[in-house]
Amino acid sequence: MTILFKNIKELIQVRTEQISFVSGKEMNVLPTIKNAYLIIENGFIADFGAMDNCPNSKVDEAIDATGKMILPSWCDSHTHIVYAGNREGEFVDRINGMSYEEIANRGGGILNSAKKLQDISEDELYAQSKIRLEEVMLLGTGAVEIKSGYGLTVDAELKMLRVIKRLKENYPIEIKATFLGAHALPKEYKNNKQAYLELLVDKIMPKIAEEKLAEYVDVFCETGYFSVDETEFILKAGKKYGLIPKIHVNQFTAIGGVQIGVKHNALSVDHLEEMRDEDIEILKNTTTMPVALPSCSYFLSIPYTPARKMIDAGLPLALATDYNPGSTPSGNMNFVVSTACIKMKMTPEEAINAATINGAYAMGLENKTGSITVGKQANLLLSKPINSYGFLPYSFGTNQIEKVYLKGKEVNFNREL
Repeated sequence: MTILFKNIKELIQVRTEQISFVSGKEMNVLPTIKNAYLIIENGFIADFGAMDNCPNSKVDEAIDATGKMILPSWCDSHTHIVYAGNREGEFVDRINGMSYEEIANRGGGILNSAKKLQDISEDELYAQSKIRLEEVMLLGTGAVEIKSGYGLTVDAELKMLRVIKRLKENYPIEIKATFLGAHALPKEYKNNKQAYLELLVDKIMPKIAEEKLAEYVDVFCETGYFSVDETEFILKAGKKYGLIPKIHVNQFTAIGGVQIGVKHNALSVDHLEEMRDEDIEILKNTTTMPVALPSCSYFLSIPYTPARKMIDAGLPLALATDYNPGSTPSGNMNFVVSTACIKMKMTPEEAINAATINGAYAMGLENKTGSITVGKQANLLLSKPINSYGFLPYSFGTNQIEKVYLKGKEVNFNREL
């Protein structure tokens, strides 16, 4: 099946050479071709260029993109979309003055979600989760990482990971699975945290390895959750089972989580709302991708990741949604890109790079997606008629995406968002 997109107003994120990610000043460089064509063959990008050079070879389908733009689909490297129920009651509690930590201390937060998840079947969990996955696909996400961490028991954590595996098998979107058993401490282990850590390592990790249920291991390294030493304990154990580190760090406090992530060659360190100079310094010239989650800051009214300071220091940055029931009940990457521009002072070029090629890298997918490159999957967004790509973050409350293509096929679930 060969598809030709012709008369594209602007083809965005064109990379003729394979790159892993962009950093510092290079984040503000977004290569494009105006008045372009793009050819897809059997789900992969086969050719592109200026319309003046468009080949006349026969194609199965020709799509006129006059006035419209094409860019790679969004790469969302941090989500928790496999969960049960919701936590809208806590949303009201925060409006009434309670903090995230106060809600957690009274049995809300992650433990609230864990109880809901433990009580439902795998089939029901899958049914709830696939609705959210379809939603984000229609909003333009073409690759997504999904974490466990709302189970907090052997059976429930494995249930989550098996649901993620089912989603991966049944949908064309690229999905990466992360084991986040160290997300919160269950009540029954309140006085024996080490026993819970050993449960994760001795009971769950062997099953994950046996069934190939995850590629990454994550820890909520934060005051009141898991310490730096406890984080290192989990990361070391994960490596023995082939799980690559990714860490929640510096969301509320900076306690050295960035440093332990770099020490263990974490693929990414995520959140980073609280960044010290030493945290920025340690990330320089590493292969660890910093990931910002601006819609979490928006929803919780906490500080935003200091993107401007980090990029100006020469670092790369990726953007992700943190889609979860407690702190970010939205998987809309378009809103994330807008919020990064509006609240974090990223340029549209930086935000698009962060949400495409850098996001792909933060999932180990930079060779498959994240840019318009020959040989990569044809995971594409076709915009509505717009003036410039800057209009995407500018029009923050409006969906400017007309169609989404994953592996060369239009995404359509016969329903409108």
